[in-house]
Amino acid sequence: MAERHDRQLLVEGNDDCHVLYALCEKFKLPETFDIIDCKGIGNIFKGLPTRIKSSGAINTIGIIIDADTDILARWETVCNILLSSGKYDNVPNICPEGGLILHPIIPEDITFGVWIMPDNKTNGMLENFTTYLIPNDDRLLQIADETLDRIESEGLNRYELIHREKARIHSWLAWQEIPGTPMGLAITKKYLSTEPPVCQAFIQWLNSLFNQECIK
Repeated sequence: MAERHDRQLLVEGNDDCHVLYALCEKFKLPETFDIIDCKGIGNIFKGLPTRIKSSGAINTIGIIIDADTDILARWETVCNILLSSGKYDNVPNICPEGGLILHPIIPEDITFGVWIMPDNKTNGMLENFTTYLIPNDDRLLQIADETLDRIESEGLNRYELIHREKARIHSWLAWQEIPGTPMGLAITKKYLSTEPPVCQAFIQWLNSLFNQECIK
């Protein structure tokens, strides 16, 4: 996607992009920022120091990254980049539960935000966040869990256990009205709910970071 705005949201991959497009459409967020697929968390971290120094060309940068198996390590990496830039103080020791929004020491520099999937406090990834959006009265998720437990106990799983959540949500998606619907489209089709508190908090973070002037 071409960069058109002075506000940028950096994400790890294509799935993140489509989930975000669906959520932005659902909540009718103003199109004030670009969603940029950096094709991996390594590229996000590698390019951040340069982007943060791009005062004038860029007004606001947000990043969405997966905690994976060590949220503290992820946060430490972010903190080191922010502190090394010399543009921010009061960087917290842990990521705020509602996501970070950090204003620069010099107002003309870049406002920075981070959301660590799934909820800024637990290990996991985009797929965990998406699983949180499964309606409470759903009965298929339990069957998916039982199925995964069984194939893992019998050593039949071909996925690494670190990717269990991917297998979990995509098993559930395979059993919907249109089997195999991607996560973003599942939001659009309302297979997934946007009512859970974690989704509401995420949208509030996005709006606060990129659309503060639109919040009444």
